[in-house]
Amino acid sequence: AIEIGMGKRTNTILQSAFFKLANLMPIEEAVDYMKAAAKKSYSKKGDAVVEMNYKAIDAGLDALHEVTVPESWKNPAPDAMAAEIFGRPAVVDMVKNLMDPIAKMDGDSLPVSAFAKIADGQFELGASAYEKRGVAVMVPEWTAEKCAQCNLCSFVCSHATIRPYVLSEEEVAAAPEGLRTVAVKGIKDIDPSYKFSVVVSPLDCMGCGECVTVCPTGAIKMVPQEAEAHMQPVFDYCYENVRKKPGMPSETMVKGSQFNQPLLEFSGSCAGCAETSYARLVTQMFGEQMYISNATGCSSIWGGPAATAPYTVNKVSGHGPAWANSLFEDNAEHGFGMYLGQKVLRDQAIAKLEEMAASDKASAEMKAAIAAFMETKNDTKKNAATVPALVAELEKAAAEGCPVAPEILAKKQYLSKKSVWIFGGDGWAYDIGFGGLDHVLASGENVNVFVFDTEMYSNTGGQASKASNIGEVCQFAAAGKEIGKKSLSEIAMSYGYVYVAQIALGANPAQALKAINEAEAYNGPSLIIGYAPCELHGVKGGMTNCQNEMKKAVKAGYWNLFTFNPALKAEGKNPFTLTSKEGDGSYQDLLANETRYSRLAKAFPDRAKELFAKSEDTAKARYEHLLKLVELYK
Repeated sequence: AIEIGMGKRTNTILQSAFFKLANLMPIEEAVDYMKAAAKKSYSKKGDAVVEMNYKAIDAGLDALHEVTVPESWKNPAPDAMAAEIFGRPAVVDMVKNLMDPIAKMDGDSLPVSAFAKIADGQFELGASAYEKRGVAVMVPEWTAEKCAQCNLCSFVCSHATIRPYVLSEEEVAAAPEGLRTVAVKGIKDIDPSYKFSVVVSPLDCMGCGECVTVCPTGAIKMVPQEAEAHMQPVFDYCYENVRKKPGMPSETMVKGSQFNQPLLEFSGSCAGCAETSYARLVTQMFGEQMYISNATGCSSIWGGPAATAPYTVNKVSGHGPAWANSLFEDNAEHGFGMYLGQKVLRDQAIAKLEEMAASDKASAEMKAAIAAFMETKNDTKKNAATVPALVAELEKAAAEGCPVAPEILAKKQYLSKKSVWIFGGDGWAYDIGFGGLDHVLASGENVNVFVFDTEMYSNTGGQASKASNIGEVCQFAAAGKEIGKKSLSEIAMSYGYVYVAQIALGANPAQALKAINEAEAYNGPSLIIGYAPCELHGVKGGMTNCQNEMKKAVKAGYWNLFTFNPALKAEGKNPFTLTSKEGDGSYQDLLANETRYSRLAKAFPDRAKELFAKSEDTAKARYEHLLKLVELYK
């Protein structure tokens, strides 16, 4: 399957082998039927896909060989006892009593009592780390000597299975055999004895190969999973024991961001999924203070499957994202409610703190702790750092009989400034949930919205949304969509006080990271729209080219990168920044590279020519319009 380009899709090969062995009909007839079915099923995806299926059918006939089954298999030995698992007790309990039985398709046998501890629907974070499904046929192998230490491999990884670490001499010495290290490059303020390593979890990797595609020096290649199996203990060791070192690059830089622990890991999203790359990056920035409201769709399926939560907690602080999913249509309102609820409780606690600070009974230490907290109350990262000292002083005061301190301590989980994010796809944001989204953005409150724009309803099989583009073939637009894409970004910009950004991770990593940090820092509503190539787009070469396809889309002028930051107006600067350049003339090549467009050219060539030309003209006009906005906002 790998040799003929089918990857891990073996069903056609096995079907062909079955017909040859079963002798149900003349094999020549069976082959003719199978090839006719392949042509009917896959012609819309292009001739190359049809040819691969033809080769798979032939391979099933030619690759047969007898396998002798040992007599001992009639009476196999009992399975060895599963290894004991370790971790936070509540997670281990959930894994043993819920996740494992469900993973074995034995969930129906679970008694009601098994769910007694989670009767309110709250699941522990971090259970996905225990799955170790081992589904990838090929996984990355890192060559230390070739590595530029840019961390792009980790930056784009959909499942957080390839990670950079900086290790001390003691950590290197204690590591399992097989750890590959090299001297640290490009980090000035760090112990020169430290070593750099990139480690992979073969049993969690999905085998997409995005890391190989983005690596600028060829330091990563794909090898059979069994060839890297010895690296699993190495990954597990680094995962459990190696922490971020002092003196690392700023987390607002692409390289530095990847030394932060991902708090979204090992999800069930498709191999190469762009959505999880974006969400993982946001958790690396703000995960310890995050509240997430998630619209129903792909991002709720990979984000919150029962008993195997892929969101997790920081190994040092024990804090991680609080995640919830309501309905499809009310996600914005649901997230807004989460924001308002915690804001009211925090404001009540802050009012009590101000009361304490004004009292002559408060100790000097208490007043200093309150002052440090109040100075940073609107800064997510800095404020969180002041809370432990403040809580310690409050506990001391409560023990000494202060009547106000217990009231504040009752709300201590709401003291630190929270980073509230509303996640969802374009079907939610552009269509079904747009009314609620508009209401929340118009509120002026400090919430962040991230739209994973796949330009279709991905979770339900690829239906057209208002984000779908001209000429795109999807369900409800079988002959190509005739009308243009809704400009959600400009609708939000029209308010004047909403931070807005369009980003594409693979096209401009630095701009994407900057926009995420600016959105959180902006004291008001923020909307980020991230371009997210999808498995259903039919990108030639597969989702290993996901990040490259983003780059092509921006170069062609299909997707534009820009930010609108109202905070810059107060500084006398232009709030609108257009990052991407004019299309380089490759627009039609881009459309031909995705079967969601190329299938129209095959089925209706004249119509395709007309719609594709219209799509390109619309893109050119859109860029001219964006250039005018740069001048308009000066």
